[in-house]
Amino acid sequence: MPSPTRKMKRPGAAFRAVASVLAVAAVTSALGGCTRMETTAPSAVRSADARARFGTVDCREAKCIALTFDAGPSEHSTRLLDILKREQVPATFFLLGERHIERYPELVARMAEEGHEVAGHTWTHRILTELEPEEIREELERPNEEIERLTGRRPTLMRPPQGRTNDTVHEICRDLGLAEVLWSVTAKDYRTTDSGLITRRVLAQSSRDGIILLHDIYDGTVPAVPGIIDALKKRGYVFVTVPQLLAPGEAEPGKVYR
Repeated sequence: MPSPTRKMKRPGAAFRAVASVLAVAAVTSALGGCTRMETTAPSAVRSADARARFGTVDCREAKCIALTFDAGPSEHSTRLLDILKREQVPATFFLLGERHIERYPELVARMAEEGHEVAGHTWTHRILTELEPEEIREELERPNEEIERLTGRRPTLMRPPQGRTNDTVHEICRDLGLAEVLWSVTAKDYRTTDSGLITRRVLAQSSRDGIILLHDIYDGTVPAVPGIIDALKKRGYVFVTVPQLLAPGEAEPGKVYR
C-alpha cells in the first residue's frame, strides 16, 4: 500500500481507485456489521451522576461533536491549525510516524501547545490485523515515543489504519495503555478533491456525540473545514476533543470507541 505521503503529493487515478476499494472494505468490516466488533458510544462512558466538568464543556448537557484528522502532519496542517485557532475549535489528531511526525515535528508540538489531542495512527500505516504481535507493538509504540518526546505527553488513544482491528490488537493496546477510536462520520475525502462535497457528506451524517473522520493530507479536505465548522456551530454543536467527548468518563485501554 503506498505511503500516505506519496498519496498526498500525487494522488492519481490509480491510487484513488485502490484507496476506494480498500476504504470501502475497511468501513464494511470495521464499521458496518462485523459481529465480533464491540464498540462503546461516547454517551455510554459519561457517568450520569458525576459532577466534574472537562474544561468549559459538559457533553452531558452540550450538543458535542469531535473533529478528528488522520495521517498527518502534512504540508496542509499549518493552514488547518490556523483555521482551528481562529475558530477556537479543538481537534484530535491521529498522527503517522514515518515521513510525517519525522518531517513536521514542529507541527506536532504546535498541536499539543494549542490544546489539541495528539494520538497515534501507527508508524507506517500497515494494517494491524495482518501483522504479527511484535510488529503491531512496534507500529504503535514508535509514534507514541516520538509524540511524547515532542509534546511531553504520551498518547492514550490510537486509531487503527482503515479501522481494522481484532482481539490481538485489543490485547496489545490494553498492555500499552491505549484505547482505540473509530468514527461515526466519514467524508471519504480520500476519493475526492471537491471541498463542497466533503462538507455536504459531513453535514449529512453528523449527529450529537459524533466522531468525524477527515484527513489533512488531501488537497480538498482543509478547505472544507471552515464550512463544516460554521454549519455545525449554526446547528448548535460544540466542538470537543475525543477525551472531552467522553468526560467525565475516560477511555479504557483495550476498548474500542465510536
